[in-house]
Amino acid sequence: MKNKVDYSLYLVTNSNNKTNEEFLKIIEESILGGATIVQTREKAISTRDFYNLAIEVKKITDSYDIPLIVNDRIDVAIAIDADGVHVGQNDLPADIVRTIIGDDKILGVSAATVEEAKKAEKDGADYIGSGAMYPTETKKSTCISMDYLKKIVDGVNIPIVAIGGLNENNIDSKLINTGIKGISIVSAIMNSNNPKIASELLKKKFHHMN
Repeated sequence: MKNKVDYSLYLVTNSNNKTNEEFLKIIEESILGGATIVQTREKAISTRDFYNLAIEVKKITDSYDIPLIVNDRIDVAIAIDADGVHVGQNDLPADIVRTIIGDDKILGVSAATVEEAKKAEKDGADYIGSGAMYPTETKKSTCISMDYLKKIVDGVNIPIVAIGGLNENNIDSKLINTGIKGISIVSAIMNSNNPKIASELLKKKFHHMN
């Protein structure tokens, strides 16, 4: 699976203000609408709750043969046999994470500079999440420009997924022309009244402009 990953519509979860049933339904609806990869990113729940929820998410992603990535928590990723891990610049170094998870798992790294992206690639990252492109509640880092995003894309040989505040209204040709391989979406799907349709529209817009 690792070498055939489609990053085009990358769903990042947020269970805030949702029951587990609602949360899991959104994930499944998003996959039915075209989400190609799912990352569980749950900052506000306990390790036990995260573990239990991730198991339920994995049942869904496995049933649709969609890769499941766990954000930050290498222990949870290993415990549920997730397809991979995504880490940020303040988490364990990527080369250490690669040693822990082995070569067969997917490793994603957040990088906001060309230097960070190049180091991530050298340290064994399979893809990079780069941004934030727009202000967002989940990504409070400084935004980067489209031109700089293209420099990051051009600086490495692994896929770049644009992250941060993306939605149907701001995915335009300027973003797609940077050469990114996917868009990372949180609120535009997780808070949508119809996650399936939202996913369909986002994926269609990405592919139409690509």
